[in-house]
Amino acid sequence: MPARRRSRHRRLAVLAAAAALIAVPAAAGCSAVDKALDCVRTADAIADSVVDLQQAVENAANDPTQASEALDSIDKNLDEISDKTDNADVSKAVDDLGTAVDNVRTSIKNGDATPNVEPVTDAASELTKVCTP
Repeated sequence: MPARRRSRHRRLAVLAAAAALIAVPAAAGCSAVDKALDCVRTADAIADSVVDLQQAVENAANDPTQASEALDSIDKNLDEISDKTDNADVSKAVDDLGTAVDNVRTSIKNGDATPNVEPVTDAASELTKVCTP
């Protein structure tokens, strides 16, 4: 499936999750709903950054800094979601994605112009799953 199509599917899933969260009864507490919405929003931003990373790796010969910028963006979003969650599943997904990002960054640093970003994609998908109620 093309990267743009995957991104569109992720966005639709995130929007569906957000709609479900909005429908949560007030008895669940605003704080829990706010945290869940933050998780969904951040997971969506990470999904966009993963698409950027995939494209950057494909175009590494033209601009090798794009991959680094995409990785930095994912790291920033991971820090944000990590600071806002106390959910063990979300924390594990964040850690797994962080490890995958570190591995790609190391590969690039070691001269790999086309590192395998599939573990990043898989970990980002898992994060999206655990952020969806």
